[in-house]
Amino acid sequence: MDDNSRPHRANLVEDSLFEEGIVRMEWPACSPDMNPIEHVWDTLGRRVAGHQPPPQTLQELERALLEEGDRIPPTRD
Repeated sequence: MDDNSRPHRANLVEDSLFEEGIVRMEWPACSPDMNPIEHVWDTLGRRVAGHQPPPQTLQELERALLEEGDRIPPTRD
């Protein structure tokens, strides 16, 4: 299963999957609704982007991501 991006559809990948007998599932291109982690990354990005002042170093970014990640309420589907 992939999102039909060009690297996932390269001949090398196609040949490798064929040799292993792996059949692709039909999957809509660029479909974040089908991949829940995309919603998490979007939420984290928006929350960290709202920080004033914004993170200036990798350590500050990591800290902000961890803090905001802890603030996202868990959901049950």
